[in-house]
Amino acid sequence: MLSKRDLQLFDVRNPDEFKAGHIPHAVNMPLGSLEESLKMSPESFQQRFQVRAPGKKDDNIVFHCFSGRRSAKALDIARKMGFSRAKHYKGGYSEWAEKERKQL
Repeated sequence: MLSKRDLQLFDVRNPDEFKAGHIPHAVNMPLGSLEESLKMSPESFQQRFQVRAPGKKDDNIVFHCFSGRRSAKALDIARKMGFSRAKHYKGGYSEWAEKERKQL
């Protein structure tokens, strides 16, 4: 999904963690403001995050954090809000970064 860019990847870590390193094309949406962000109008969401707002029926929404704990919480919040097809990347940024190092 990432290589095809058929993915809405949301990094729920804090902005300082995101700035220190992130998966390409991920959008930083800190866990503490997730619910508020997902409630935004599509126009406001687009303006704030510079990407299209996720839809409740979208099946390409993926949350991630560093190791999977915060993204599991994000997934729970999103599903309770009706984003029933959302997922989370359990390995998170740490797993992705390790795989990237091995490819070099």
